[in-house]
Amino acid sequence: MNTIVTIEEKKDEKFLRTKTVPFDIEKLKDKSNAKNIRELLKTMREIMRRANGVGLSANQIGIGERFFVAQVPDEQGKQKFYAIFNPEIIKKSKATETVEEGCLSVPNAYGPTERHYEVTLVGYDHRGKKIKIKAWGLLARVFQHEVGHLNGELFIDTAKEVHHIHPLG
Repeated sequence: MNTIVTIEEKKDEKFLRTKTVPFDIEKLKDKSNAKNIRELLKTMREIMRRANGVGLSANQIGIGERFFVAQVPDEQGKQKFYAIFNPEIIKKSKATETVEEGCLSVPNAYGPTERHYEVTLVGYDHRGKKIKIKAWGLLARVFQHEVGHLNGELFIDTAKEVHHIHPLG
């Protein structure tokens, strides 16, 4: 589980393109699972950081359940960490923004991708408490990207064009 699933293998691409199943929220409320879940989230955060990512969905590390982690700076530049279970985007702004996007599961590929500038996301935190987050800008983009993953979608499906960067060597 310490590696990121990429589209480089056909079976892995098929897994990434399969919609995840809902996470059993009762597991979050069960004290005996709390340590395992904290460890899993810590591992995901480390994998994401090592790969210089800002978000990582469960299916990107081989888990077919509906949750993701993200870490994005707030207005003051302080890193804010999110772990959201069974996320759903319930509201999207009409306003959109097209920004160059990449993905840890699609190595060496980038492309201009249109996303809603503002979204409202609901889900559960790591303790099983219901949450609702209004996000805009980069955070809204990350939420849309990760929820897309959980729905079996990749940014290359919607990018206006995809540029491939060939690693040196």
